[in-house]
Amino acid sequence: MTFSEAMTRAAGDFGLSLTSGQIDQFTRYYELLVSWNEKMNLTAITEPEDVAVKHMIDSLSAYDERLFTQGASIIDVGTGAGFPGIPLKILSPDLKLTLMDSLGKRVKFLETVVTELGLEGVDCVHSRAEDGARNPAYRGKFDLAVSRAVARLSVLAEYCLPFVRTGGHFLALKGMKYEEESEDAARALKLLGGRLIETRAVHLPGLDDKRAILVIRKVRETPKAYPRKAGTPVKKPL
Repeated sequence: MTFSEAMTRAAGDFGLSLTSGQIDQFTRYYELLVSWNEKMNLTAITEPEDVAVKHMIDSLSAYDERLFTQGASIIDVGTGAGFPGIPLKILSPDLKLTLMDSLGKRVKFLETVVTELGLEGVDCVHSRAEDGARNPAYRGKFDLAVSRAVARLSVLAEYCLPFVRTGGHFLALKGMKYEEESEDAARALKLLGGRLIETRAVHLPGLDDKRAILVIRKVRETPKAYPRKAGTPVKKPL
């Protein structure tokens, strides 16, 4: 099965209707991912069906039309190979997307993907989250922050919530331990100005594992003390 066929099938099974142009963009993204993966570590998943479901559709599972409004600004923190930010941008082209990653080589890959796919309104930023969130250009500037497979929620919240404007939302894409992580992160969320308002279970086509989107509203400004200096959040979670 080609990637184009796998992506079309997976989207249909998940209840998404993609245009032929979007399928073409996802296919080119896949081709670049596999090609660049030969010279740098971007993903351990490379088979067409697996990438379609476990990367592309998993990323798209974060989409919520109530939050992804026309022209919304979104930052993908610790984006890696571009998940979930790039798939969400393909699905909703009017999003104003910032992709932030700490590794320069990955940022070069992201810039290539953005150019090859003809995506407009995308900034690729080389920065650690702790440093980026102290930059006035980014702190408190986004309607949405998203992150996938970066850290436990108590740590991830410190990375992401400072980027979100008050009244905006942070969406954490989480695996099977999402309930445990939610409980462990209660104190951190309160300290950082966030409130968990929804836990949305996700069922990917052909998979039986537990996943969820944790929707966290930014209810007040994050105190200036956060995020702490680079490396501290993961060493000493809130």
